[in-house]
Amino acid sequence: MGVPSVRVAREDGEATRTRLAEADLVDDGHDITVEDGSLYIPVTDPAAVPDEFDVVEFDAPVRESQTMPADRLGFDPSYERIGDIVIVDEDDPERAREIADAIVASDLPVEGVLNRASKIKGETRVRDWEVLAGDTTEVVHREYGCTFALDLAEVYFSPRLATERHRVVEQVEAGERAFDMFAGVGPFVIPFARAGATCVGTDINETAVEYLRENAERNGVADRVTAICGDVREVAADYEGWADRVVMNLPHSADEFLETAVSLVGDDCTLHYYDIQSDDDLYGPGERAIRTAAEPEYEVTIETRRAVRSYAPGEQNVVLDVRLRR
Repeated sequence: MGVPSVRVAREDGEATRTRLAEADLVDDGHDITVEDGSLYIPVTDPAAVPDEFDVVEFDAPVRESQTMPADRLGFDPSYERIGDIVIVDEDDPERAREIADAIVASDLPVEGVLNRASKIKGETRVRDWEVLAGDTTEVVHREYGCTFALDLAEVYFSPRLATERHRVVEQVEAGERAFDMFAGVGPFVIPFARAGATCVGTDINETAVEYLRENAERNGVADRVTAICGDVREVAADYEGWADRVVMNLPHSADEFLETAVSLVGDDCTLHYYDIQSDDDLYGPGERAIRTAAEPEYEVTIETRRAVRSYAPGEQNVVLDVRLRR
């Protein structure tokens, strides 16, 4: 049975493997294989692989030296990994326990297993967790060469957005001034700063801001990162007209902050606006809201319309990259 694998020329194999490993996408349960001059690198989440790579189904051999959870369960469980913690999403307590026990008994390098116990809730966008194995919800996550310390019980973080974040990071140039209005632990701010930008990140979650500062130190960019705890609508007065790039990753309610975002914008700025909308009109509501907030003071150019991932039946998490010129 085929497994999703990135197919690259053999000479590009190591660079590709390294990049996929930094995004925690390499499937350790199957061997990397050479066939007919191409290298096949099994991946855990084909949807998260950058678009530039060719993902195919390939009959990669199971790594014989490893026992995987499926070997003990008799079925292939659904889970995701953040650092050394494995996350499952099971409503049935017995099934959740069975999967957790199989993960711990396997050869996967894990320190704990968590089960989602609630939906994301509240102003700080956190959820409840059931600890099935281990004794902590704190983890160090690695993504495209950056490391992020975080506590899943205290802050919002989604590893599924790694590819989207990297897409935006690749647009950043040294010397830019970037403002992340809902920065969390820094998954945009930290790589922006590594790319040479001067960054401001705000968040209403005090714990997230503490981790943001720690992560700036951890990644050697503290001198280019200002982390502020507070409502961005109150902080923005100190940064009017400051930004060359603004990130608005607060789906469902980003439109409520567009007036603030426009106040941050300099003479020529790129705005990354994240939204969740119906398949019937994915981009129209966001585009209209941005134009209402920015015109006529700014010329508005929609440079990218992109569906990031499925959110719910009939709904998509989307992004608009918007150029605002005064």
